[in-house]
Amino acid sequence: MKKENSTEALLSSTYFGPVQWYQKLNRYGTATIERHENFVKQTYRNRCIIAAANGAQVLTVPVERPEDMSLSKSLMKDIRISDHGNWRHIHWNALKSAYGESPFFEYYADDLLPFFTRKWAFLYDFNMEICLKMCELLDIEPDIRHTESYMAPAKDCAGGSLAIHNNNADDYRYVISPKHPIHDETFSPEQYYQVYASKMGFLPNLSILDLLFNMGNESVLYL
Repeated sequence: MKKENSTEALLSSTYFGPVQWYQKLNRYGTATIERHENFVKQTYRNRCIIAAANGAQVLTVPVERPEDMSLSKSLMKDIRISDHGNWRHIHWNALKSAYGESPFFEYYADDLLPFFTRKWAFLYDFNMEICLKMCELLDIEPDIRHTESYMAPAKDCAGGSLAIHNNNADDYRYVISPKHPIHDETFSPEQYYQVYASKMGFLPNLSILDLLFNMGNESVLYL
């Protein structure tokens, strides 16, 4: 697949991240995952978006702050997963309901079920295990690294906005966002088969699970 101009992508951790996020893993020589940033609520760090029968559905992992710290001042690497609300069972049932009729759900179900039955203490570790398994299933082999300290986002000289180019890396930590995405000229979501497309139309840039369950081993062609 085509590689981007820079050799390194700087990414935030994600919970079954969107197609755009996995595109960066596939196209860059190195992907560095940020673990020293302050945790940001309502982002892909602890949520994913799937295509359910009634439209896009958000699945959120509940988290706990470290003792004596607010969530917004807690480092990503220190965020713990909460057992509140039986979320693992809820997420797995949501996936079965949304993708039970998709071409490849049953094929991949045994690989993915452990993420909804086992318990991880820290969100960052959980997300990384998911990432490694998804790379295996997608048949991609990115060079994944982890930040040793926080890298402040670069600013655009003209407007003061966040810039993608940050030293020698292309910084997508705030570009890839479910609520306030920043324009990414290197990503144009291509349509693929979705179970409910005839009812709702194509929903772009959903969780990588949507692509995998619908396209199987052809998923990599869309990255």
